[in-house]
Amino acid sequence: MRIAGKNVLLTGATGGIGQALAVALAAEKARLTVTGRREEVLKNVAGGLHAHTVVADLSRREDVARLAEECADTDVLVANAALPASGDLLEYTEEQLDRALDVNLRAPVELVRRLAPHMVARGRGHIVLVGSISGKAASRSSSLYNATKFGLRGFALALRQDLAPRGVGVSLVQPGFVRDAGMFAATGAAAPGGIRTVVPGDVAAGVVRAVRRDLCEVNVAPLELKLLSAVAGQFPRFAERVQARMGGIDETLSQIVTAQRERR
Repeated sequence: MRIAGKNVLLTGATGGIGQALAVALAAEKARLTVTGRREEVLKNVAGGLHAHTVVADLSRREDVARLAEECADTDVLVANAALPASGDLLEYTEEQLDRALDVNLRAPVELVRRLAPHMVARGRGHIVLVGSISGKAASRSSSLYNATKFGLRGFALALRQDLAPRGVGVSLVQPGFVRDAGMFAATGAAAPGGIRTVVPGDVAAGVVRAVRRDLCEVNVAPLELKLLSAVAGQFPRFAERVQARMGGIDETLSQIVTAQRERR
């Protein structure tokens, strides 16, 4: 699907990866609407891109409904917003648990439920769900985050089959460890086991490619992480042992969890 001239809604636009996505979509000449919680940051992102802004907190169900209503003419939805949700589940409050599930999983599902009927009525549209390699491979100190991303992956792959006959494409874009910007980069941690990283521009390019070519699943990661995640999906116990032997894994996980604790 061509992006030029299409109404594109991007969630999570105030984060580092979201800003890279906004730039890439604007470069494709989309009629871009960006959304996020932080109004000033959102305005800064939109300012140089001639994008429309809608301030919304996706942990609030009324905000999700309002966003969908204001953007009912969306041709392309890029659901990028997410919370880190790392750490031991037993340390989470009920409010923190609900927030992670709402932002990472319920909000994109609800936006699709509200926006896809308009796409189907027009006979065209595309939905990009930005997940994570963590939706294919489970890891320690990530049970809640894994749950949301595994769920998003299953939703995306089944939804694609449901909507394809009605002219609406669905793509899942799954980044690995992203440096320079984004929730992992913000922790200052190094990728475990010497695994290579990607940059936000790689994720943005993956999203654009997914829309243009109606791709099912785009894994934005180096070859070794793609292979490890593929193996982990089939042989989780083996992957568990491999991860346990990675150099510096405990230090890396501790640094990530500590850095992300305040974002729950």
